[in-house]
Amino acid sequence: MALRLSIGQYFAASSPIHRLDARVKLVCALVVLVAVFCISNPAQLALGVLLAVALPALACIPAGRVFASVRPLVVFLAVLSLFNLVFVRTGEPLATLGPVTVTTGGAWAAVLYAIRFAVALVVGSLILLTTTPTQLSDAFDRMLSPLSRVGLPGHEIAMVFSLMMRFVPTLADEASAIMDAQSLRGGAFDEGGPVRRVRSIVPVVVALLASGLRHADGLSRALDARCYEGGVGRTHLHEPRLGRREAVAVVATAAFVVLLAVLGAFF
Repeated sequence: MALRLSIGQYFAASSPIHRLDARVKLVCALVVLVAVFCISNPAQLALGVLLAVALPALACIPAGRVFASVRPLVVFLAVLSLFNLVFVRTGEPLATLGPVTVTTGGAWAAVLYAIRFAVALVVGSLILLTTTPTQLSDAFDRMLSPLSRVGLPGHEIAMVFSLMMRFVPTLADEASAIMDAQSLRGGAFDEGGPVRRVRSIVPVVVALLASGLRHADGLSRALDARCYEGGVGRTHLHEPRLGRREAVAVVATAAFVVLLAVLGAFF
C-alpha cells in the first residue's frame, strides 16, 4: 500500500516562472490569492479561470500534472459546492426535491466558491511545482531576516519550515511501511464500518508519532554535533538578484489585480 504524494513535488522545467526569484513568486502568488477570493461576478470569474489556464502553460507544466497536484482536494470542492447548492436559499427557485430547494443564489454560490478555490489551488500548487524546497526555504529565510533585527528568530522560523517540507515525504514513506506491516499482520483498513476503520488507523498513528519523535531527536543530536548556531553570519552560495524578469512578474500581477477591480466595478 503506497502513499503517493503529488502535492509539493517539484517539476523540473525551463520556463520563465521556474527562473523567477522565489521571493517574487511568493509575494505575487499571495497577492493573486487575495485577489481571487474577492471575485464576485462572472466576468471576474472568467478572468480567474483564464489565469488558472495560462499559468501552467507559461510554466510548461502538463495539465495532468497540475490536476494530480490538486486531486486530493477535489472531494472538498465537491462537498463545498453541494453545501452551497443546498443551504443557500437566495434568489429564484430552480428545482425542488422534497425539503431541498435549489435556488439561483445557491447555484451561483456553488459555482463561484468552487471555482475560486480551484483557481487558488492551481496558483498555490504552481509555487510548489516550479520552486525547489531549497529555494523556498532560502526565500523564507531572506523574507524573515528583518525579524532577526528586532530580536525575533526569523532564521529559525524559516529553518522549521524547511525541515517540515523535508520530512513530509519521509513520514509518508514511514506511514506506507507501517500500513504494509499492519496489513501483513492481518490489519484491515478498508473493511467494516467507520468505527472499525478509525480503530484500525490508531496503531498506525501511534507508530508514526513515535517515528516522528525519533527523527526529531536524531536531527537535534546532528545539529548539536555540528555546533549549529542559527543564522548568525550565514551566507549563501548563490545570492539571488532581482532583474527584468521579476519586474515583469510584478507588473503582470498588478495588471491582473487592476483588471479584476475594473471588472468588479463595471460588471
